[in-house]
Amino acid sequence: MKQPKYPLKWQKDNFSIKVFCSIPNIATGILLKAGDNYLVVDPGDGILRDLNNEIGTNQILSISDLFITHGHHDHVGGVWSFLTYLRVMNKRTPLSIHYPKGCVEIESIYHAFKKVYSSSISYSIHLKEIGVPKSFKTKNVTVKPFPVIHNELLSDGKTTRQVPALGFKFTYVRTKICYGGDTAYCKELVRHAKNSDLAVLEAGQDEDSPNKMHMTMNEAKSIGASAKDYFLVHVPD
Repeated sequence: MKQPKYPLKWQKDNFSIKVFCSIPNIATGILLKAGDNYLVVDPGDGILRDLNNEIGTNQILSISDLFITHGHHDHVGGVWSFLTYLRVMNKRTPLSIHYPKGCVEIESIYHAFKKVYSSSISYSIHLKEIGVPKSFKTKNVTVKPFPVIHNELLSDGKTTRQVPALGFKFTYVRTKICYGGDTAYCKELVRHAKNSDLAVLEAGQDEDSPNKMHMTMNEAKSIGASAKDYFLVHVPD
């Protein structure tokens, strides 16, 4: 499988997405723009550099929401630096972090950040744990979280366990972008990707050994074909 050439950009009307990168075990970083509002999805390592190059300090400070699909380091590695940057630059407006119930990584980062900087945080942080996925609205964007299936290997290199993981479907006006995050082939992703204007789908698994960690290229393409357009991401070297 061949790595996509990042960044990946897509726009329809006043709704756009830029996937700065989505490289297994390294980093993911995604920026959504809906009208004049910016939202960040899976802020992996390097997200500050990418956001600074793309939108600059003032717009970074205006970001209202982070969306986390799961807690693996390549999807949350930039959260600490992002929170710290907002503090240093004196952000004044609230930040909401939406994450799957049981994602201990996000809660640990948040509590450590509050402990270190409790007397000098200029903005409020709202943890929005998602248990039973329900649609909600932020900045005129309707967000529909949905459960996906993503396992990880334990330290013995053989045993696996399922981690808390979500996909998100974002709707602005009438334009729909579906992002599956890291997931095996699952019916929820099939349902939400269908008829989306764009589906962003990971294809991180070898064709010869499908599992409950990632989708193969063929699986991802079969889901992508049901959307009006699609990107394949998280493709290994």
